[in-house]
Amino acid sequence: MDKPVTVYEPFRAGLPPMREYAAALWSRRTFISEFSRSQLREQNYGSVFGQLWLVLNPLLLSGVYFLLIYVIGGSSDATRFGHLTATLFLFYLISNSLTGGVKAITSGQRLILNTSFPRIMLPISATVIALFKFLPTVVVFMLIHVLIGLPFSWQMLWAFPILLIALVMALGMAVLISCINVYFRDISSILPYLTRSLLYLSPILYEAENISESIKKFEIANPLFYLLDSWSRVVVHAEAPVTSGLIHASIWAFSLFLIGCYIFLSRERDFAVRL
Repeated sequence: MDKPVTVYEPFRAGLPPMREYAAALWSRRTFISEFSRSQLREQNYGSVFGQLWLVLNPLLLSGVYFLLIYVIGGSSDATRFGHLTATLFLFYLISNSLTGGVKAITSGQRLILNTSFPRIMLPISATVIALFKFLPTVVVFMLIHVLIGLPFSWQMLWAFPILLIALVMALGMAVLISCINVYFRDISSILPYLTRSLLYLSPILYEAENISESIKKFEIANPLFYLLDSWSRVVVHAEAPVTSGLIHASIWAFSLFLIGCYIFLSRERDFAVRL
């Protein structure tokens, strides 16, 4: 019997057969989970101290910002600390996804050159890792929520769809930036400044209702602004989110996801040459 012949054609931008691609991706879902866990263990998050630092890092940062902005500023209360902590934890979910995604492809060079698999698994794993890092902070925030006496209500169940929107946004950003970094390697050096800018431009160090309408109208260009505002309303104030804010966050999230996936999948077969 003749051996099968593999033909390597020149790269052309375009989407692969999506049904076969999705089936191949789904069949490797266990690998994504185990690969993410192995990356976490490599970063020492499998130890008690590693998991403790995972929570202490954003919590200490929250305390420092609270001290500088609210206490020294002469105005502080439990609600503001709850807002600062809750939004900072969710911001870290997206920030960690971006940080892990930016080098997801370039750091997996050997795997890409020697194994055939859907390359989008790598930025997906970066988002899964960010989610694993986020989950312990939810427990910590719930303890803070009880200790400082923040209100509870059924409206807090809105946290689940908001978290889903945040995950879609984080995944879209990770997929998009991982592809961009293949062609423009300097993006990984610029990323810390981009994430820090998002931190200051988003309602984390302040609440959205405290800024003027003339400034708020420009925040439509910030994908995180209304997402974090909705998150704070739900988990801190136990109120229903504003519908327009949810729509804004959803449009940004699914737009980034669709654009990121399209660019990534259409350029995926070029990665081996670029690496």
